[in-house]
Amino acid sequence: MPKHELSLQHDTDQQTALAIAYGAMNTLGWNILFADENSLIASAGKGWNNYGQQVTCTTENGLINIRSEMTNGEMLDIASRNKKTCLKFAAAFESVKTSIDRAGIDANNQAIAALRKASIEKSIRDQEEAVAVEKAMNLSGSNLYLTYAIIGINVLVFILMAINGAGIFEPNGFVHIRWGSNYTPLTLSGDWWRLVTNIFIHFGIIHLIMNMYCFYTIGIYLEPMLGKARYISGYLCTGILASLVSLWWHKEGVNSAGASGAIFGMYGIFLALLTSNLIPESIRKALLQSIGNFVVYNLVYGMKSGVDNAAHVGGLISGFAIGYLFVYDIKKEKQEQKLHWILPVVIVISIATAYSYLQQNKVDQSKRTAALNEVKADSYKDNDRFNEKLGEFDNVHKEVINSISDTAATYDQLHKSIVEVALPGLQKAQELISKTKEYDLSPESHNKASMLISYIELRKKQIELMKEITETNKTDELLPQLIEMRQKADDAFDALLKL
Repeated sequence: MPKHELSLQHDTDQQTALAIAYGAMNTLGWNILFADENSLIASAGKGWNNYGQQVTCTTENGLINIRSEMTNGEMLDIASRNKKTCLKFAAAFESVKTSIDRAGIDANNQAIAALRKASIEKSIRDQEEAVAVEKAMNLSGSNLYLTYAIIGINVLVFILMAINGAGIFEPNGFVHIRWGSNYTPLTLSGDWWRLVTNIFIHFGIIHLIMNMYCFYTIGIYLEPMLGKARYISGYLCTGILASLVSLWWHKEGVNSAGASGAIFGMYGIFLALLTSNLIPESIRKALLQSIGNFVVYNLVYGMKSGVDNAAHVGGLISGFAIGYLFVYDIKKEKQEQKLHWILPVVIVISIATAYSYLQQNKVDQSKRTAALNEVKADSYKDNDRFNEKLGEFDNVHKEVINSISDTAATYDQLHKSIVEVALPGLQKAQELISKTKEYDLSPESHNKASMLISYIELRKKQIELMKEITETNKTDELLPQLIEMRQKADDAFDALLKL
């Protein structure tokens, strides 16, 4: 943290110098917080555009040492506030030194003595509270191996998925499905494991970073307090139940993933702990407010499109319920009455709930087959290129059809449209689709391309007949052939639309 130090000489005894320093701090309007035998600590300079500095004044060997430092996370002291604070103190010290009398020094010494006593009492209280917090939360007696392991798994899965084409910023939903996202037609048709795997999958790096930050923030409290078994069980069980709520809420189907359901579950567990007397009241209120603000903000933010708020709510509620079972378990454990049934009950209820829901909400196997075919089709590397060619074909096809659809056109006008637009357009369309023969595509896509080529050939024959009619005027002779060929082309196009 940025800081600045300054030393002043004085020609008085140490206690008198400290009394003068106390008067200088009062003159400057600083909040004097702490005193011991030869030092004072105060809070200075706080304002609308300044978080303030902590000022430490120490007397030794005929010197007053003053140190001003920023303690609110500032990286730089661009405005030189620390230096200015030290100079203000130096000026105030000299002013008080020349104006204070013996009675003022005695009064300041009495105030310093009272502050020393209060500082000692506060230090004792703080130590007692620290002991109580440590006893309740075990923050220094446990490592965070599970928290780090879960974060590591999420990051590793994200990297491997990115290599596989999932997308770093713009996610590919089909890749997520292949890796185990909570995809309704597959989860409800036998892929029960997706209820677990989806909580280790993320839609983009921002999604991952935000979730892992929130998870670490809660993990540093919960892993030491719950212990490894309760911690990992709570994470997985709330994640599963959050995934179920997502399926239940999104009746139209969902492709959901992310650790946020499980993370909300862990926040729900922490809320349950904070509403019990397991955690000392001295820190409970601040933590409860912080956790409450996080939950409310994220639920409100989750109302925006694209965020699976159902999973958030499901995780939060299930975590709150599981949390109270853990509260009871921890209380009994502190009374040396280890309960061996709590954790199995939490796990069995979670699994039984998942099994029951999956059994009662099975989807038809035809939907599963269709979903698998769709996912499989996307796995071919030239799928996007093929779709681009289809888009180009659609544009050319519209121009061709429009060019021959004017029923009020004369034979000369129609002949011009056929020669200049329709036939060149169909030739271009045929070349576009022919290029896809060498693409890495699914058999279904290659079949579609073949059907398109056949359709184009039929439409070309139809338009060649129209051209012949405009050139020879043999309408009666050629019209039956034209009607037949147009019907074949229309039927082929209708078949394509059904694919």
